Amino acid sequence: MHEETPGQPATIGRCSCGRHADEAAHLAAVDEESASRRLVEAALLRAIVPNAATRRGFLQALGTGSALAALGAALPQGAIAALAGDRGKPEKRDLRIGFLPITCATPIIFAHAAGMYSREGLNVSLMKTAGWAVVRDKTLSGEYDASHMLSPMPLAISLGTGSNPVPMVMPAIENVNGNAITLAMKHRERRDPKQWKGMRFGVPFDYSMHNFLLRHYLAEHGLDPDRDVQLRVMAPPDMVANLTSGNIDGFIVAEPFNQRAVYEGVGFIHMLTNEMWEGHPCCAFASTAEFARQNPNTFAAVVRALLTATRFSSSPDNRKNVAQMIAPTAYLNQPLTVVEQVLTGRFADGLGGVRNVPNRIDFDPFPWNSMAVWMLTQMKRWGYLKQDVNYREISEKVFLASDARRRMAEIGMEAPKVNYRKHTIMGKVFDAESVMVAQR
Repeated sequence: MHEETPGQPATIGRCSCGRHADEAAHLAAVDEESASRRLVEAALLRAIVPNAATRRGFLQALGTGSALAALGAALPQGAIAALAGDRGKPEKRDLRIGFLPITCATPIIFAHAAGMYSREGLNVSLMKTAGWAVVRDKTLSGEYDASHMLSPMPLAISLGTGSNPVPMVMPAIENVNGNAITLAMKHRERRDPKQWKGMRFGVPFDYSMHNFLLRHYLAEHGLDPDRDVQLRVMAPPDMVANLTSGNIDGFIVAEPFNQRAVYEGVGFIHMLTNEMWEGHPCCAFASTAEFARQNPNTFAAVVRALLTATRFSSSPDNRKNVAQMIAPTAYLNQPLTVVEQVLTGRFADGLGGVRNVPNRIDFDPFPWNSMAVWMLTQMKRWGYLKQDVNYREISEKVFLASDARRRMAEIGMEAPKVNYRKHTIMGKVFDAESVMVAQR
């Protein structure tokens, strides 16, 4: 039986100004207001001095601050705000968004706890859900308007792999890194993967970065993941209990469950996944293409709220405040010390050591099309994808890199200027462009 409860904003005490639930919400509001002010100022300058060369000369002559102050004094505030953008009224205000209680969902959760959805004119109910198949099914049935998903899921659903084919779109990655391989304490002396034949590992879903990364890791060490070990799909909240009971020897999963196994004294962290691929994608925000098409203003508003939460959460200075907001029962339902160890990157490894890895989890929202191509090659490699598909076409239809770039610009975030790049995975370079050329 899966648990599903609407998340409510956390109440941990008031902030310094008294207008927010706590200091983290206060800081987030200040962060968002500052970005909005910068956007208004930039829009004002572009509107009054449209020629780029003239604008640069104007700024160089007066200095940015003096130039904006002079222009701001010339127009009433209402007129300035009107120049800031063309955000349309949401077509649908009341939304149900699914999430799993893992730290990968930090932007979705924090945007709710800090009131970022409401500032976009939305009334969002977060639906805590135990497993990925349930998230998928409720999103496809329309019970959820959109959801936190594993980043390969929108690709698989669009292709009809593991479900009926339904076009999906993914405008933002929720987190990068943020996972680990955890082993039971009895395997302290079996750190070499070549010794893992016959072992049983939990993975959260077939169409997950966890499954693909573990398979790739095993294969690089000479093991066949379909013959030499057993891979068992299980919901993330069930993994620590299964490790404790001996049903599995280890697992690869999102936080906080690796750190929770250490906290409970039943497992140790064998390897962080950023040691395999620094900056790899993990979870994402996704909806059906139909929902995005029918509700373009709503879709854009949700994405802006998520990007604002992502920007705030990405700052190391904010991580402890974010941990306070997302740890309570309505969200992760985890001990605060566990969540803090994950978000700050200073953590016990279960073997008596304390590690400091600030990028253990990070928040970079850009949905690189090259990452999608790697996922598609892994689906093909391991037999999940039977038919031949055009990697470029499907990656660009699902991973909305251009849309993400536009939404990031709306809140003052810098975005990459290209959609493809090379990725280094276990010391080897993956070049999506070369893979796609070979498909022609």
